[in-house]
Order: sequence, then C-alpha cells, then structure tokens
Amino acid sequence: MIETKAQFGIGLAVDLMKEGYKVTRAGWNGKGMYAAYQKGYPDGIPCNKQTAETWGLNEGDLFKCRPYLQLKCADGTYAMWTPSTSDVLAEDWMIVK
Repeated sequence: MIETKAQFGIGLAVDLMKEGYKVTRAGWNGKGMYAAYQKGYPDGIPCNKQTAETWGLNEGDLFKCRPYLQLKCADGTYAMWTPSTSDVLAEDWMIVK
C-alpha cells in the first residue's frame, strides 16, 4: 500500500472516496487500514441466509441497501464504518494507491 504525501481534511476524503479512491489517515495505528465508499444496492440484491435471519426476511427476498463507507481493518477484515469525531476533525487524510 502506497500513500500520497499530500494530506487533507475529511470533506475532500469523502469526495475522493465517492470518485473511487481509497483513503487512509497518517494518525491511524493499524497498518494497511483504509476507508472506501460502497455504492450499496439501491435496486436490491437477493438476500442471503444470514441477512434474512437478521432482518426477519426470507432467503432470496430483495434486500435494498443505501450507500455506505467501509473500512479495511488492520487484521485484513472489512467493516461498515462511521468516522469518529477525531477522524472528522483530522487533517491527515491521504490517498491510498
């Protein structure tokens, strides 16, 4: 993972994610962490068993999902993500290449 040297605030970070870039923070301790924009499934996708059980739906039902931010965690897993206050106020965001 290569990070740009230019640093910026969350507004530009979000705009860049919407354009398809991955972004990270110099202040994050976890190696390999970055955030990305996911377009969601506005038209819906067939619900898998786990999602159906969680939401009280039937497997295969149409599941519509709004856009969201996703984080690649230091352990290699992924999670839906909401920036913390520290992330929102930080000026050390960078593009990941």
